Amino acid sequence: MTARLALIRRHPIKSVGGEGLDSITLQAARRLPGDREWAILTEAGERHALASQSQGQPDRWLPKSCFLRGVASLELQAVTGGWQDDRLTLSHPKREAIAVDPATEGPRLIEWLRPLWPNEAPAPTRLVRGAAIWTDQKWPWISILSLSSLAALETTMGHSLGIHRWRGNLWVEGWPPFAERELIGQVIHVGEAELRVTAPVGRCDATSADTTTGRRDSDMVRTLQQQFGHKDFGVFAEVVTGGTIRLQDQVAA
Repeated sequence: MTARLALIRRHPIKSVGGEGLDSITLQAARRLPGDREWAILTEAGERHALASQSQGQPDRWLPKSCFLRGVASLELQAVTGGWQDDRLTLSHPKREAIAVDPATEGPRLIEWLRPLWPNEAPAPTRLVRGAAIWTDQKWPWISILSLSSLAALETTMGHSLGIHRWRGNLWVEGWPPFAERELIGQVIHVGEAELRVTAPVGRCDATSADTTTGRRDSDMVRTLQQQFGHKDFGVFAEVVTGGTIRLQDQVAA
């Protein structure tokens, strides 16, 4: 079966919403453009940010523990939305929709998110746009997931999981279930781009949330460990040769 690029997903704010794209141009040794471009620091993350700051913004990559994350509040997993013109438009089942300019309205976004964040957790402080994109991995990697693997996992668990809880960048249709793990170390071709598959994507408890409600519907990490002997789902890849990728582009190893 021919494998094709089924979905391109970008998450402008780390752990908050996401959007689908028809195409995007990748650059060698760079992350997906605009993905996790923004993130929301917490009180606990401020000391790391202040130690690596230039002109009011962090100037290097910071660890995920510095930011608001779905693993600390499953409610965040139910935020949806992305760019509409020059504003980010976001919604949540418990909140009225909001449209913000992240460059100037960070405090307004934080106030909108505050009811979704537990009181006992370090409080959100500010929206930052640093020199680095705020992916969990320090390396400039893109995540690639398989719709066939998702379907197999859904069959194992006996209910629908959907794509959003995984917050992946590229979804491939047509690979045999879990064949992506066998591609680690290989170069794959997607449209005009070449990517080297580098490592599996280890999963955290944020994937245990139903993204339509923000409520736990499973113990995903435990399920993965019991079924497969690891907590991975999907793979990372580094762009070797840049180029434009489009929905329905062929994916070839």
